[in-house]
Amino acid sequence: MQIFRQFSEVPKNNNTVLTVGTFDGVHIGHRDIFNKIKEAAGKSGLRSLVITFDPHPRTVVSKGSEIKLLTTFEEKVKVLSNFDIDGLVVIPFTKEFAKNSSEKFIEEYLVNKIGISEFVIGHDHKFGKGRGGDESLLRDLGPQFNFDVTAVPPVKLDEHTISSTLIRNALLDGDLELANKGLGRFYSFTGFIVSGATRGRILGFPTANIEIRDKTKLIPKKGVYAVECLLDDQKVFGVMNIGTRPTFEDDGNLVIEVHLFNFEQDVYRKSLEVRLVERLRDEKKFESKEELVYQIERDKKKAIQILGKLIN
Repeated sequence: MQIFRQFSEVPKNNNTVLTVGTFDGVHIGHRDIFNKIKEAAGKSGLRSLVITFDPHPRTVVSKGSEIKLLTTFEEKVKVLSNFDIDGLVVIPFTKEFAKNSSEKFIEEYLVNKIGISEFVIGHDHKFGKGRGGDESLLRDLGPQFNFDVTAVPPVKLDEHTISSTLIRNALLDGDLELANKGLGRFYSFTGFIVSGATRGRILGFPTANIEIRDKTKLIPKKGVYAVECLLDDQKVFGVMNIGTRPTFEDDGNLVIEVHLFNFEQDVYRKSLEVRLVERLRDEKKFESKEELVYQIERDKKKAIQILGKLIN
């Protein structure tokens, strides 16, 4: 997949099937859109393009917005690369660019600069100034600019319609199962291993403290999780706590700690990708060190059972 950072880098080709969106999370609803693009392009030998934005538009147009992302830009590119799309066009999203009407965006950028024969759009996607661009507008403009429109229906899980907002809320509510199903993979984040208070080592469970690289990344609800990690291309497994360590000190500072099973290497300042497999319980304050150690033993045992299929 070729990555274009400016419209000027994209060779114009009217035989192009494309879609436009933020695609935060690159979830199973987005997957249907990308598969539809690939299918339509493959049938007629056309070029397939995904057009996205960086940074997230809401951080630019919504004053005071503190939206937390399911995928950083690097993570988005990594997941998208699995869909065999020809190209990813990354639009630097600025306040000036946000002033473009949806009609101007379609004509000036998609038609005149990139070229388009088919626009594949998600069922509820809106774009352009005031979010005026939608399926209806595309169908009105299609005959004028000689492109077809394909709308992809929503993806449902039980009573849920999959969306980035649904998955964000599920993670914040502690419903990791729903979030992972909606993503079609384990939710993950990447950070550097930093020094901590070494209390885990004192308790007999040495932990790696994780400092998240991207401060816009969404951190799930506080609690204990069974995790699969990637360290130097090596898979390792463990149990993770996200919280404020109330048994020792609750100063309000969020700490992410991972205890890796059967792991002795020096990992300080290394990068660790953490994939959340299952949420075990809420964070809890214990009355004694002994109670805490007993609970950690139980957490570890349960995590090993959950992770058994992945470990083997």
